[in-house]
Amino acid sequence: MKATIFVEPGKMKIENIDKPEINGEDQAIIRVVRSSVCGSDLWWYRGISEKEKGSTAGHEAIGVVEEVSKDVKNIKAGDFVIVPFTHGCGHCTACKAGFDGDCLNHASGSSSFQAEYLRYVSASWGLVKIPGSPEDYSDEMLKSLQTLADVMATGFHAAKTAEVKAGETVVVMGDGAVGLCGVIGAKLLGAKRIIAMSRHEDRQKLAIEFGATDIVAERGEAAVQKIMDLTEAGADAVLECVGTKESIETAVKVGRPGAIVGRVGVPHIDELDTNALFWRNIGLRGGIAAVTTHDKAILLNAVLKGEINPGKVFNKQFTLDNVQVAYEAMDQREAIKSLLII
Repeated sequence: MKATIFVEPGKMKIENIDKPEINGEDQAIIRVVRSSVCGSDLWWYRGISEKEKGSTAGHEAIGVVEEVSKDVKNIKAGDFVIVPFTHGCGHCTACKAGFDGDCLNHASGSSSFQAEYLRYVSASWGLVKIPGSPEDYSDEMLKSLQTLADVMATGFHAAKTAEVKAGETVVVMGDGAVGLCGVIGAKLLGAKRIIAMSRHEDRQKLAIEFGATDIVAERGEAAVQKIMDLTEAGADAVLECVGTKESIETAVKVGRPGAIVGRVGVPHIDELDTNALFWRNIGLRGGIAAVTTHDKAILLNAVLKGEINPGKVFNKQFTLDNVQVAYEAMDQREAIKSLLII
């Protein structure tokens, strides 16, 4: 099968490798229909974080189940499924508490997702069934379903962990796909005012379409002052969808006393001064998204009903053979998020 290979920073290629096989319990082999490039992939693509040269890539997909291990009973060949980047078992303490991103039984074990086929561990509970088959859905709907494997669930996780409530004012840090989906998440939870921080016109327009009421293009202390001018005392909740030290520090500053910051940006900092949290009673929560929990509870139904359309974050699409161009488009900010059609 064809699969994406990381050659070195700035260079990806497609190679023919062995198709994955069942090699343990609670597994499924899935024919990939759609995959995508994640903003977190850019950290190692740019050489900022480490990734083994020659390794495969990708962690978000939708596809059709081809085979399952003998112990899997509620997923079968032919099922159309969301394949999360997480691996929730559904019965450990973390999963039962609603944090399947921190599952105690299945931390990983799946093969890469930017490929024609993948092996997924935690098939019984982790996979999310989509009614019907891929052929039943439009291209636009398939795009939205694809976001449920990661970015829509992650943006919603930011809103959930920030404990966004009806009528509140929310600030969203980051205008990538996760931040834009965070706008959707805040609106789903009833936020009345959503302030999106963005310096890019195309992303600003999409944020407003998704439910943002205000745009702040400033950064640093200028951004803090602008938000204070808009809110008087700061936001009730802040969604941090970047992961840099500057972003986290700004997120803490723009919350009102007692606000909660929902943090989902993959951390790229060595240390964080938490004293600022203490002096203003700010809460800092968040982490790896509970993808399966959020999809089953609200997100899949919201997409199928047309209540949300997060697939609009895919403003560029490519065939798997053009994966290098897909990465370049995101790296150069030509794409908000690159879709891979398999």
